[in-house]
Amino acid sequence: MRKFELIAPCHFGMESVLKREIVDLGYDITEVADGRVTFFGDEEALCRANIFLRTAERILIKVGSFHAESFEELFQGTKTLPWEEFLPVDGKFWVAKAASVKSKLFSPSDIQSIMKKAMVERLKGIYRVSWFEENGSSFPIRVFLMKDEVTVGLDTSGDSLHKRGYRKLTAKAPIAENLAAAMILLTPWKRDRILIDPFCGSGTIPIEAAMIAANMAPGMNRSFTAQNWPHIVGKKLWYEAVDEAAELLDLNVETDIQGYDIDDEMVSIARQNAKLAGVDKLIHFQRRGVEQLSHSGKYGFIITNPPYGERLQEKSEMPALYRTIGERYRGLDAWSLYLITAYEQAEDDIGRKADKNRKLYNGMMKTYYYQFLGPKPKSRRHTDH
Repeated sequence: MRKFELIAPCHFGMESVLKREIVDLGYDITEVADGRVTFFGDEEALCRANIFLRTAERILIKVGSFHAESFEELFQGTKTLPWEEFLPVDGKFWVAKAASVKSKLFSPSDIQSIMKKAMVERLKGIYRVSWFEENGSSFPIRVFLMKDEVTVGLDTSGDSLHKRGYRKLTAKAPIAENLAAAMILLTPWKRDRILIDPFCGSGTIPIEAAMIAANMAPGMNRSFTAQNWPHIVGKKLWYEAVDEAAELLDLNVETDIQGYDIDDEMVSIARQNAKLAGVDKLIHFQRRGVEQLSHSGKYGFIITNPPYGERLQEKSEMPALYRTIGERYRGLDAWSLYLITAYEQAEDDIGRKADKNRKLYNGMMKTYYYQFLGPKPKSRRHTDH
């Protein structure tokens, strides 16, 4: 089997969760940087990472890295990379994305066109052709420039991995599936504990929780660009990874996962999305405002993405909304509350300082993940972990 260095980009602030996921899959981490984790793996790892990782954005094969402060150095550095090991003569290849931080080269369009020229130049000499038809499989390339260090990766995923395929309909400000999964994985919630999202919108947080509870691999029902690269990874390995995912799946698990929303239409969208994800039997959705949040059970979890007051007309409603969240939370017996928000006065209005506070980026927006920790349940002999 070929050994690769694989790069898994993620939301800023999620690196430790993703690192733990990769280690749990059985792979060795080589580097953790802002917004990405790099690890060693073979062709099988490439398939399994795409299918099993909940918090990654995509999986890239690292083609190489070099230092470049000028476009000439970028051209020469790109030209020295072993493109022929990855790109067949009929491959359709392009630099899909260039990101630059604290580097002398910062124009994405210039970086993209110069790198493409350098790749063509190298492959012309190797394949002894002067023109590439590019009518075969797609090979999107992504490049990061960080302090003039260029890292080049071949994108094996295609659509971002947060697109599990179940969210056909969304709320106004949906949370990405991989961010929702990270929010859950950052808590000690287990599938035998209660979980409520009182602002469930299109259902993403309860659906991701149900998938975790059922041990459902997030990528088992979607396709990936690298499935069309038989010279790099054979079809058999993809089938084996999907079979492994199917064997681990347990839809008979007992759960108490609930999603509320004040909007009837959102509740029906959430139900449809849960059905598409195959976990509708594990979640109870209902139309209910946060002021009606209650549960007789102990040691439950609220994990939620409430409104931030981004739109001007909502700003004035935020203090009362967050005060209500605080009141309802205090009415629950020994629960924990985890919420992500960009609203600066969240702790003041909830009426308690968070035990932990973590900076996470929701898209380009800086948000805080406030963690109000309840007491741990007394240890039970037969707890399902």
